[in-house]
Amino acid sequence: MEEYKKEFTEFMLESNALKFGDFTLKSGRKSPFFMNAGAYVTGRQLHQLACFYAKAINDNFGLDFDVLFGPAYKGIPLAAATVMAIYELYGKEVRYCSNRKEIKDHGDTGILLGSKLKDGDRVIMIEDVTTSGKSMEETVPIVRSQADVEIKGLIVSLNRNEKGKGNRTALKEVSELYGFPAAAIVSMPEVVEILKEKKMLDADLEERINAYYDQYGATE
Repeated sequence: MEEYKKEFTEFMLESNALKFGDFTLKSGRKSPFFMNAGAYVTGRQLHQLACFYAKAINDNFGLDFDVLFGPAYKGIPLAAATVMAIYELYGKEVRYCSNRKEIKDHGDTGILLGSKLKDGDRVIMIEDVTTSGKSMEETVPIVRSQADVEIKGLIVSLNRNEKGKGNRTALKEVSELYGFPAAAIVSMPEVVEILKEKKMLDADLEERINAYYDQYGATE
């Protein structure tokens, strides 16, 4: 397993972004864990997070792309911070772009923030976590309506590895629906493996996680 996955797992726990307990998700599912990207609030945290994203993007997709697109709202700081990290780590200049929730009709008009999209642009999508794929349902049509672009992939921070609308993971469903690969900095099964190695997973929590995956888990 790549070292950055282990470091990112520790980072999520230190930042209180990954929590264990009893949580009701937007889907209505009762989950023993919850990931909240809103917990990254300091400059140091955002810098570290962006560096993890940059490493995962390079690992999964390489750096042969032009634009990093982050859906509103959480994707906006993720995209902006990660293009800086890509430049810092790899010396690669990448533009960032995001969408607005409402079209602006004055000043810098339109639905996009940051760089405009141009025909031929190669785009990577970035967001925090995909549980249902709803964000991509809203965002992919916007991106494709702005220019003749190639979406090369989607990167998220955590793959929950649970069923989306069918029996595949939400990331796999997004990949099959829109025709581009999807990846994560780390998956929840990898997190569990890391926590077990570090003796940080008690028997009760492991049992509840296993029960959750017996009901909602998906391998791909």
